[in-house]
Amino acid sequence: MDGFPPEAEATAVAVRRALELLQLNDPVLRVQAARDIRRLTKTSQRCRRQLRQAVAPLVSMLRVDSPEFHEPALLALLNLAVQDETNKISIVEAGALEPIISFLKSQNPNMQEYATASLLTLSASPTNKPIISACGTIPLLVNILRDGSPQAKVDAVTALSNLSTTQPENLSIILQTNAMPLIVSLLKTCRKSSKIAEKCSALIESLVGYEEGRTSLTSEEGGVLAVVEVLENGTPQSREHAVGALLTMCQSDRCKYREPILREGVIPGLLELTVQGTPKSQPKARTLLQLLRESPYSRPEAEPDTLENIVCDIISQIDGDDQSGKAKKMLAEMVQVSMEQSLRHLQQRALVCTPSEMPIASCASEVSSKY
Repeated sequence: MDGFPPEAEATAVAVRRALELLQLNDPVLRVQAARDIRRLTKTSQRCRRQLRQAVAPLVSMLRVDSPEFHEPALLALLNLAVQDETNKISIVEAGALEPIISFLKSQNPNMQEYATASLLTLSASPTNKPIISACGTIPLLVNILRDGSPQAKVDAVTALSNLSTTQPENLSIILQTNAMPLIVSLLKTCRKSSKIAEKCSALIESLVGYEEGRTSLTSEEGGVLAVVEVLENGTPQSREHAVGALLTMCQSDRCKYREPILREGVIPGLLELTVQGTPKSQPKARTLLQLLRESPYSRPEAEPDTLENIVCDIISQIDGDDQSGKAKKMLAEMVQVSMEQSLRHLQQRALVCTPSEMPIASCASEVSSKY
């Protein structure tokens, strides 16, 4: 192996040794091999590729009735799957789902947590999503959302979000398990600027596309308020999901949902979004502001539908000086920000510069190699 750096040569030796030990009948050596694979694949994409042959023997360790095999084998598989689509698919094809799902029901909280993290990562694969869904995992993930450890709850809601993105039929299953109160509870307690808030708000946006989801959200104490708080303080992506959820509700039945949304003080956050939101959230915020007016289509032609007129209409209908005053202040700030942005745009054009938009970081749909 002349020409290879000493570190790379040592890693290659460790990979070969781990694969050899996995094939032995010695339980102690097989456990050691699984632990070595877990270590080698924690941060190395190259090792994940080189150790693909380990998938089948590791899955076989999950399936035997020897609990001492389960944790090291599951953690090794989890790290093999991170950011590697081929390994994700291979793990499922090798029959890992049956034992992983059984670990979701385990009385061992660590195994529950590792199994949930594994399903989160495996469900990031479009190929795996329908297979995982067909195995009845959604009710079990909702149980984890109810009774699991804090980390398991975070991973469970992210797995549910993964399973619903290209499998809309799973949304009905999630609603049937009465998951909305659990999702709202998690959203209420997490930081509104966190990644988990993004996943909760994305899932809520999807679920309120159903009447059952809308009813469940508004019936939950503080449910609409939690969404409004994300709209105010979340990441750009979270705010986009939050305004999308509220807009879906108002468009489905304005008379029913207008007051619950207004009651939670949504106007200041919406005003800010019309200026500072993403390209998707800005028009949604403006449309929602129009729907929140007492009579969204009754303004005479002499008084055009400027944003200022729309907001003034709403402000005049808000009960309480605090909310009205805050909304008026936000309107003034919105106009100021809009003017400043216009000035910057003119300056950029004068310098013959093309402004570049900052990309919005997407939410992690699988675990990092934290194990």
